[in-house]
Amino acid sequence: MRQTWRLLWQAALFAGVAWLADFAVRVLDMPVPGNVLGIIALFLLLCAGIVKESWISEAAPFLLRHLVFFFIPVAVGLMNWGEVFYDYGWVLLGAIVGSTALPLLVTGWLAGALRRKAAKEKTQ
Repeated sequence: MRQTWRLLWQAALFAGVAWLADFAVRVLDMPVPGNVLGIIALFLLLCAGIVKESWISEAAPFLLRHLVFFFIPVAVGLMNWGEVFYDYGWVLLGAIVGSTALPLLVTGWLAGALRRKAAKEKTQ
């Protein structure tokens, strides 16, 4: 029972950060989604030590394990967009493949360049 309460409290902490971030986005009329601001805020709170890792150590893996359930409503909602996928399917596929491949390629190139630079400095 104690573990259940701890899990609920930790999930409430996540929900609170998300709610506050969403509220801040609406009040300040920011051009950033509330969930993105919430992730950034949680990261900064963890880095600053205001929120301890142990405060979210049980809820985070639980929520990640069940993440697929949060996407079911989105997938069902996409069924109403069949005509868009039919008309623009290749464009959407190209955008998805491009937006996936480009960051991977840039990250790989940057990691390789930094590694070569570190190896070059090490030999000097």
